[in-house]
Amino acid sequence: MSKNQNNTKTIEYTSLKDINKAAQAILAFGKNTPIWLFEGQMGAGKTTLIKAICECMLVNTHVQSPTYSIVNEYATTRGEKIYHFDFYRIKNEEEAMDIGFEDYLYSGGFCFIEWPSKIENLLPSKHLKVNIEVDENGKRVINLLKV
Repeated sequence: MSKNQNNTKTIEYTSLKDINKAAQAILAFGKNTPIWLFEGQMGAGKTTLIKAICECMLVNTHVQSPTYSIVNEYATTRGEKIYHFDFYRIKNEEEAMDIGFEDYLYSGGFCFIEWPSKIENLLPSKHLKVNIEVDENGKRVINLLKV
């Protein structure tokens, strides 16, 4: 299911029934890094994976894509905050600044960011890259890199 070195890990799953195991492995690997960048083609499963990760973190609110709202805030049963961003529709980094993006980054809560390439210059140097690839059979290959 996975390969691991110090700063990298690869996780694979072939079915949605295995996504929670993958989410738990990602969470264990990245638990000390609060900023996570989710990359992958449209339809690769970024939001679906974030939902599974939030479930493992015991989020007690509905998790959905913030495509139009840009950011959704979730709370866990332990009172922790998680911020879920989708920057697919923004035109420039100024739009991210207008919503107070930097305040979220340094809030101490987890920040899960879809389409991070749209705000590349605003990202902190320390983060976890979560790259999702889909093979011809629909298997997801998730490459993790701690930067």
